[in-house]
Amino acid sequence: MAVTPRKRPRQQRAQAMVEAIVEAAARIFESEGPSGYTTNAIAERAGASIGSLYQYFPDKDAITAALIRRETARFLADARESARAPDWATALQILIDAAVGHQLRRPDLARLIDVEEARLPLQHENRGVTEVLEQLIDAALFRPAAPRIPDRQEAAGDLIALVKGMVDAAGERGEEDAERLGTRVRAAAFGYLATMERNDDVDRRVSLERKPARP
Repeated sequence: MAVTPRKRPRQQRAQAMVEAIVEAAARIFESEGPSGYTTNAIAERAGASIGSLYQYFPDKDAITAALIRRETARFLADARESARAPDWATALQILIDAAVGHQLRRPDLARLIDVEEARLPLQHENRGVTEVLEQLIDAALFRPAAPRIPDRQEAAGDLIALVKGMVDAAGERGEEDAERLGTRVRAAAFGYLATMERNDDVDRRVSLERKPARP
């Protein structure tokens, strides 16, 4: 199963053609689903010859992988804006909004990409995306006035799973109201952090109470 392009475009004209092929693939996924997703259909929609398509992509799986990488890059670009946020809460909101927007900006495409992402051998790349998100969340929780979380790395993993689970489920249900979904996801994420902070405070108090008094 090929998930890498045959070669990368160097000239501007070739880059434009490759982008047209990838966007054509996205539009066919949206309008026809997997049944109409063929290299011939993609080339025709892109206004390219099938020979030109095969110069850069060995098969449709490689085109799908390129589409996934494009959408992932756009999502990460939005997520990285959290580093510019003035405070931890705004940073977390930006990360959540990036996830919601990624799913609902083109919901039909996002649902199909979720399926294809699980099918294709992209586990290493997916892990890299997760690591970037963990770093961004960890940085947000390290800011002043952020909730006191004993294990920020663990919390980052939990938040990624929580947000992804809610967003993917909303996509599967066909939801299209990004504002409503964002409100629910923010409530869940901030509620999780508040609970973890309260639990840590309780653990600290219990630990102090259990310490034997000095003679």
